[in-house]
Amino acid sequence: MVRNEMKNVRIIPAKPKENKKLRVAAYCRVSTSGPEQMRSLEIQIKTYSERIKSHPNWIFAGVFYDIESGLRRSDRKSLDKMLRKAAKGKIDYIITKSISRVSRDTLEMLKIIRFLREQGINMHFENEKLDSIEVDKEFEITLRGMLAQDESRNISENIQWGIQRKFEKGEIYTKYKNFMGYDCVDGEIVIVPEKAEVVRKIFELYLHGLTLGQIKACLEAQGIKTVTDKEIWDTKTIHRMLTNEKYKGDTLLQKTFTEDFMTGKKRRNDGQRNKYYVKDSHPAIVPAEVFDKVQGEMTKR
Repeated sequence: MVRNEMKNVRIIPAKPKENKKLRVAAYCRVSTSGPEQMRSLEIQIKTYSERIKSHPNWIFAGVFYDIESGLRRSDRKSLDKMLRKAAKGKIDYIITKSISRVSRDTLEMLKIIRFLREQGINMHFENEKLDSIEVDKEFEITLRGMLAQDESRNISENIQWGIQRKFEKGEIYTKYKNFMGYDCVDGEIVIVPEKAEVVRKIFELYLHGLTLGQIKACLEAQGIKTVTDKEIWDTKTIHRMLTNEKYKGDTLLQKTFTEDFMTGKKRRNDGQRNKYYVKDSHPAIVPAEVFDKVQGEMTKR
């Protein structure tokens, strides 16, 4: 005979759901360090900081910002810092102005939102009113990302077109920062006398038979500093100076070109694009015959 015994069952009541506060971060980006963009960045940082700190259910997890192109992830250290913090479980929610502020590279954007989704973290894009945590919104985020990437392509092509037209007119770049012997004043290239003497000395030493290494040793022994005020010279720098046509007053344009707007990497122009040689574009430091004699000597050696 089976006995129906009452089992001793104790009910453990369900725990009420805690009203857990979210650790919230924000991400901002501007492309350049120009005055207007920097003001915009300052306003964004202040606005996000105040908004997060004043929200009753949010804990401030930082405002991360970069001053870089949206196409290249490698240069955006703050974005990487934020994502590393998210991976460590120190961020629950991220707010940002728009998809293009995070990335203009569609593939990179996809990687970021999928990485965050795996961590259970939502990124909210304010302009688009989209949340990355929602799987069904991935297509729309991707589409918007593609539009941002295409906009960058158009901007890059327009800039390249403008530069090409300037080259064709013989307009030279006049904003050199570190150029031994020259300075830029009011858009004009002018000679800096004491630095120009160093340039002439290098050309003279080479024509007297000294090697690049010997010229380096000579300059250092005499305490002559580089254009960046360093005491140690590099033979590659000396070689570039000896072969730079600008020292005889001419300018060769488009020595390099940007191969891919996505990477921004420059390549040496070995005939892939047109080059433009501008004669007597600015004052010469070295006479043309001296410069040409050095080039002939280099060929011999």
